[in-house]
Parts: sequence; structure tokens; C-alpha cells
Amino acid sequence: MRSAEQILREARTIAVVGASRDRSKTAHAVPLQIQRHGWRIVPVNPFADEIFGERTYRRLADVPFPVDLVNVFRPLADATQVVRDALAIGAPAIWLQQGIYSPEGRALAAAAGVDYLEDTCIAVIRAVHAVSAPRSPAADPG
Repeated sequence: MRSAEQILREARTIAVVGASRDRSKTAHAVPLQIQRHGWRIVPVNPFADEIFGERTYRRLADVPFPVDLVNVFRPLADATQVVRDALAIGAPAIWLQQGIYSPEGRALAAAAGVDYLEDTCIAVIRAVHAVSAPRSPAADPG
């Protein structure tokens, strides 16, 4: 399994389940910071049409393209279902934010061979390791 730093270094597109329109919430501030460091953020929220200047999808299953990582900002009670939804779309990595964990979700991800983190803030890992999003292959000069 990849480390948190490796997952971030290799991800380009991050679906954020529970992304918030409310600028005072962590579920807005953290994904916005990640976006500002170069990752494409794909908000998943059934109550918004656009967040972070990106089209918002109602459910993970509605996202019409692959994502490299599913980042979860949902209550504990929802975490296992979000893990199931992430596995159903073939996400290669699942990251539950600080304070969110799911023993059942962890077991499901392990059984599927999917990278899994829980109770860890993506923004803290990004800052500690000074990670920015990888450049797209088209932008590579050689």
C-alpha cells in the first residue's frame, strides 16, 4: 500500500465527498487549499451545482470520468457507505479526513487492494511533505 505522501504525489483528480459550499467549514477550506496546489477537485454534494468553480455531482456514481482519489468529509455514520461507493467506481485510493474512520470500510478497502487512509487530514499531509499536484503528461517538456 502507498503512503499518504505517495497517494498525493500520484493523484491528479480528487473527488471530495461532502465538499461544502460554506466557506467557514473545513469541508470547504481543505479542498480549496488542495485545489490551489494544483489538484483537480471534483465536488460531490447533492445540494449544490458548483463548488470551487467546478461542477458538483450528486453522487460518486454520477462522476463520468475516473478519479485518482476519493477524499471523504462525511459523518462517521456515512463513512462505510462512501467507501462502498468509492470501491464501486473503481477508485484506487480512499482517504477519510481527520476524525472520520470506519473499521468496516478499512476491511472492504483492504479486501479490494485499494489504498486507504482514515482519520488523517489531506491538507496536513500536503503541507508536511510540501507536495503539489503532479504536472499533467501533456505539460511535461520531455
